[in-house]
Amino acid sequence: MKKTILLFISSALLLAVSACGTKSTVVLVPDPDGRTGKLTVTNQGGTQTLDQANQSVQIKNKKTAPGTPEKLSHDEIAAVFSDALAAQPLPPAKFTLYFLPDSNLLTQESKKLLPQIIQTILKRKSSDIVISGHTDTVGKKAYNYRLSLDRAKTMFNILVDNGAVPDDIRVTSHGEGNLLIKTPDDVAEPKNRRVEVLIR
Repeated sequence: MKKTILLFISSALLLAVSACGTKSTVVLVPDPDGRTGKLTVTNQGGTQTLDQANQSVQIKNKKTAPGTPEKLSHDEIAAVFSDALAAQPLPPAKFTLYFLPDSNLLTQESKKLLPQIIQTILKRKSSDIVISGHTDTVGKKAYNYRLSLDRAKTMFNILVDNGAVPDDIRVTSHGEGNLLIKTPDDVAEPKNRRVEVLIR
């Protein structure tokens, strides 16, 4: 028989199998950003909830209720789940770049981020990149939609010119519909004139 060990990272499930017995162990560990969700473990015998980082529960068989939750140390988790933890994908990398008013020209500060973005894409060999264009509320909504799309396309061209694969990039335009800083209409807000690049 085999012992099954389950490691839950937020909604992701990682599975490791070791020898002997029919017991299972379920462990809840934080997301890469440090947040811990909640996990309910249920079988025919009952239910147990895990809601703290590194909490674990033993399951003897399908008819016996899950045991009392216990916390595992980082060393215990690393020892049992080293292969599963090593196989985790890197968390998404997010970059925000800002633009000059009413244009698709990057600010000088944002230009300095370009090498880091390109290096991240190439190092990860990323095949899932999302570029989202945004504007402030100055001007008409239809114009701002086109402007934010133009900003996103500008970033698309920069990334492709530096080695990113065009088919790996999705471009979206939000116009003034998704403000970082909430403002009334016709307010110039530099932080809303942006493109967000999400690299998975």
